Amino acid sequence: MSVTLVEDSGLTRNASARNIRKTILSNGLTVLTEAMPQVRSVSMGAWIGTGSRDEEPAVNGVSHFVEHMVFKGTTSRSAQHIAREVDTIGGNLDAFTGKEMVCFNIKVLDENVPPALDVLADLVLHPTFTPEELAREQGVILEEIKMDEDNPDYLVHEVWTQNFWKNEALGRPILGTKKTVSSFNQQIVFDFYASRFTPRNMVFSAAGNLDHDAFVAQVEQQFSSLAASSDSHLPQMPTPVATPHITLKRKKSLEQVQVCLGVPAPPVNHPDRYGVYLLNTMLGGGMSSRLFQTIREDRGLAYAIYSEMNPFRDTGSLCIFAGTAVDKTEQVLRLTMQELRRLKENTVSEGELKRAKDQLKSNIVIGLESSGSRMANLARQQMYFGRFFGVDEITEEINAVTPADIQSLAQELFRPEAIALTLLGNLGEMKVEREDLAC
Repeated sequence: MSVTLVEDSGLTRNASARNIRKTILSNGLTVLTEAMPQVRSVSMGAWIGTGSRDEEPAVNGVSHFVEHMVFKGTTSRSAQHIAREVDTIGGNLDAFTGKEMVCFNIKVLDENVPPALDVLADLVLHPTFTPEELAREQGVILEEIKMDEDNPDYLVHEVWTQNFWKNEALGRPILGTKKTVSSFNQQIVFDFYASRFTPRNMVFSAAGNLDHDAFVAQVEQQFSSLAASSDSHLPQMPTPVATPHITLKRKKSLEQVQVCLGVPAPPVNHPDRYGVYLLNTMLGGGMSSRLFQTIREDRGLAYAIYSEMNPFRDTGSLCIFAGTAVDKTEQVLRLTMQELRRLKENTVSEGELKRAKDQLKSNIVIGLESSGSRMANLARQQMYFGRFFGVDEITEEINAVTPADIQSLAQELFRPEAIALTLLGNLGEMKVEREDLAC
């Protein structure tokens, strides 16, 4: 199959400043590179635009299962052969599955790009999914599910998520369930793989000491066998509807109570996203944050206390997490609601907002220092925005946020009727009512 290269001329000045280039192969595969001549490494990844939220209920967990299975052998390499080749070139081969994507990636010295690309492409394009390996991997993933269920930090987030996005695909576990994973067979896996691992649903990104044209030629050689598909996007589903809830999950074996409290938040590409990131930073994003200072430093009620953003393509959530003693849980909840109320009732000071801005901008810059982080940044921006944002543009957006913007966002997000709470631990007769979550 002959693949014609189509250079995308729609890159912004930010892409040019970052040495970003984009080429779309005629079969629809998007290839992105960022040249970093100051490093000796190259990171590359194949990103599939599908995740656990894009699965049918009966095959929940199949994205994660396929991610595992591609490492179990291809038409030309055994699992042991793959491991030995990667070790021989000193590579770091990895993969992950999320709610909205699957990624296979490898990082190597620049001189080892051809063999690394050959292995990575082979994994993505030629898995065998043999029944023997499939049965073995089912056992592995069933143990992974059990391991996570024994992890309180993971379990409280999972219980909160499943109840918050109740009856929504977004609420289903990435790993799947014991029932669904046990039901997978070769036909199910091959059917899912064939429908999702298509060039128009894939982005291949790379960053490091490389030349774009030479790299695209290598990718073309590897991926020319991937037939074009008319399917460029997954079917559009309605935006998930969040369900406010209070869930108390009693587990006597735990020493601490795990607290997860959250609200709906804007999607990843929302115009107010930087304001929400700043709000999150001030609330629980670091050691100087309000929750950390109030609950841990001033009162010593918790070791772990933080907040985090979870943005998706059409919605999102902002969650607060804490681990505390049973007899301190009520106080932690009361202080948390107090901080939410303060953000709604009073504008933050210019000094506090400036600290949050400086922290957020530093995190972004530091996060782009490695070839691996830039490779991931390229793919995510392409998949969610279809364009590339430079540090200067992001800095301008962050600097434009005002104290009034933060207060307005807090009033919009922290509505008592929208709050969802999960408590996990040896709760005894503890009860939490909706009025306890007034803010």
